[in-house]
Amino acid sequence: MPTESAPVLRVEGLTKRFGSVVACERVDLSLHPRRIHGILGENGAGKTTLMRMLVGLHTPDAGTIEIDGQPCEISNPVDAATYGIAMVHQHLSLVEPLTVWENVALGDNHRLDPAQTRDDVVRLGERYGLPVDPNAVVADLPIGLRQRVEILKSLRRDPRVLILDEPTAMLTPDEAHELFGAIKQLVEEGDRTVALVSHRLDEVIEATNDITVLRRGVVIERTASTDATADSLALAMIGTRPVALKVRTATASTGRVVLRISDAVVAGVEGQRQLDHLNLTLNAGEIVGMAGIENNGQHELIDVLSSLRSLDGGQIRLDNNEVETGSPGAMEAAGIAVIPADRRDSGVVLEMSVAENLALSDTPIAGRLGLIDLDAMRTSAEALIDEYGIDCVGPDAPMWSLSGGNQQRVVLARELCRNPKVLIAAYPTRGLDVGAVAFLNEQLLAAAARGLAVLLVSNETDELLTLATRIVVMFNGSVIGELTGDERDRTRLGLLLGGRTS
Repeated sequence: MPTESAPVLRVEGLTKRFGSVVACERVDLSLHPRRIHGILGENGAGKTTLMRMLVGLHTPDAGTIEIDGQPCEISNPVDAATYGIAMVHQHLSLVEPLTVWENVALGDNHRLDPAQTRDDVVRLGERYGLPVDPNAVVADLPIGLRQRVEILKSLRRDPRVLILDEPTAMLTPDEAHELFGAIKQLVEEGDRTVALVSHRLDEVIEATNDITVLRRGVVIERTASTDATADSLALAMIGTRPVALKVRTATASTGRVVLRISDAVVAGVEGQRQLDHLNLTLNAGEIVGMAGIENNGQHELIDVLSSLRSLDGGQIRLDNNEVETGSPGAMEAAGIAVIPADRRDSGVVLEMSVAENLALSDTPIAGRLGLIDLDAMRTSAEALIDEYGIDCVGPDAPMWSLSGGNQQRVVLARELCRNPKVLIAAYPTRGLDVGAVAFLNEQLLAAAARGLAVLLVSNETDELLTLATRIVVMFNGSVIGELTGDERDRTRLGLLLGGRTS
């Protein structure tokens, strides 16, 4: 790999263990100035652990860190900042009720200067192609702009090394493209070094100069990005070539309508319609893909089907029986299971064990007098851990200790083990590596083959074209078009996403 100048940051033999689990083992890594270095690997490969050691959030058990050739000890984020290292985490740490400039100012150790902070946000945004209104309330911003705020917050502290941990996990393809343009400009004009942590093969090849691949905490491969291919990186990541799923060109539906949504209306706080007379049917044994640009009603529909919101008009019927909306547990009791869009936020409880998370919706484990039968809970969890290949030290492992892919397996196992009639899968592969994506896709196909009606909400075009037997497109709170059979192509889908029906 090119080494035109001495590395800004070098680590040798970096090792980190959590109990019996070795997260990183004797890792060597060099980051050179004005280059973007991709850190690639499956969920649980040790990528984030490695980066967290560089910013003082984890203490290495062995190994050394050097800055400009000089050994240094990084015990906390303040030490990291002193050495010019900053990290933008995958799960954003913004305070939603505060404005952009207030979030950017958090952590300042000098007298608060609102005017100067606003100016900093505007100046940095203009310089690096990351514009955002400093007076906007973060809660009102889409996820792509929130990601910009996190990056601007780090840039304001003028780091030499900027670590981006899965920065596109929650972004649309267009937002990801804009972000990478800004990152390249940041490196070229700002004399900075970027470490890009990801599991997405294509984006790492496109956006980086150098790539290091981790597998189970060990460096497997180092390569220049220009020498890499998706196949070679996938082979290094998972030890085998990924098997492509066959495109389904014919519906597996039995023709029986399981779920019918009629004239569904949800009004926003200012009276605008977030769902506007939406109509949708799901048949047994089919996967219906739901596409749409962000904020066109998908999240409101998911909330309704999760019993988190009530309809302001219309109705939902399951097996021709009307289901009350907004009533806690009503959708679940009727036979609707949901894989939520954000597993960490609403899919799991990180402080609870794997067994407890698997039992969250399992009433049979309750014993006499409402007490939980712990033996039954652990036995059930052990069976599901084995069936779904959940990689953990056992049912008592804390949920936070699992990788994102294994957390998603827990959610999937919990929802499917209840034998639902309908499965709502909201962005189920978001943030997952190639192996985890393949596993989850196979599970969705198997669920449909067993007769479940599956609604797959996704912004991944390939995923929709591969899995869905028909695709419906959301626009301004309504379904404005449906693609089936040979109609399912990128051009037609793109037109509908833009609101064009002809």
